[in-house]
Amino acid sequence: MKHLKKISLAAITSMAIAMPSMAETRITYKSAKTTSSYYQMAVQIAEAMKSGSSGDIVVTVEESQGSVQNVMEVRARGGDYVFTTPPALVRLAKAGKAMFEGKGDPKFNEIRALFPIPSLTMHFVVSENSGIKNFAGLEGKKILLGKGSFGAKEGAKYLKLFGLEGKVDLANVELSNAVPALKNGQIDGFVTAGSYPAPNVIEAAASTGVNVLSLTPDQIKASKRKELTIPAGTYSGQDADITTTSLPVVAYTTTAMNDDTAYQLTKTYWEQKETMGQSAAWWNGVSKDLLSNIEGKVHPGAVRYYKEKGMTLPNAQQ
Repeated sequence: MKHLKKISLAAITSMAIAMPSMAETRITYKSAKTTSSYYQMAVQIAEAMKSGSSGDIVVTVEESQGSVQNVMEVRARGGDYVFTTPPALVRLAKAGKAMFEGKGDPKFNEIRALFPIPSLTMHFVVSENSGIKNFAGLEGKKILLGKGSFGAKEGAKYLKLFGLEGKVDLANVELSNAVPALKNGQIDGFVTAGSYPAPNVIEAAASTGVNVLSLTPDQIKASKRKELTIPAGTYSGQDADITTTSLPVVAYTTTAMNDDTAYQLTKTYWEQKETMGQSAAWWNGVSKDLLSNIEGKVHPGAVRYYKEKGMTLPNAQQ
């Protein structure tokens, strides 16, 4: 009997040790470059998931070279994969167009949305000393667009759309040097895309008087991007709302993820959003209104959460 008791106790102890790992859900979250705000967001989401689930959800953040890579990796990933990308890229992947031409895969049709994250927000930042009040005022001025990023490409597109191509002196400086270059008078302004409040714009506004340009309704329409308002007071010296454009970004997984995991991820994200906003202001720009950014199909587990909370998905398929 004593021998049997020893075996039983050993078995119970073994089960008790094993139980936490059995309950644990491990997720891989593919984000962006480690230097980007989106990587910082990924780390914050990982911490929020662990805290909000009492350790049941463990998220490992992976660096990425960009949203296209995130989508492409769907082809080889399993049910633990979560990634971020603009909805437009998911549409292109499913259609095999643009950067996905000749690289189509049935797995792209299995992509499902979970929740929106802060949008890429265009900032056209100019020094107060430059005297620039609107886009027309950029003519003849030295402006930093950066290289290769979404903000750089979008900034160049806007200059062309608004009749300023070839009329602006483009600075050959990396975006990482924008704030000191502005402060030293080497440039009159810079263009950056990031969730507001953007760290480099905060720094520029605090160290040098700046204005962030607003777009007119016609300019927003021409850009074919979503209109977004940066509330007054977001940046030092900003007395009025800024009207600009944005590119929505959404967290996705695939049908390989089980419904319960998708439900828990979505539930924990929304429940922890306020706490995340206390340490990083860009989460305060996320509201139920951003659910309109979700297009295409939503994971059934996420749909279950949204139905429970009475949250509508106006542009999504369920």
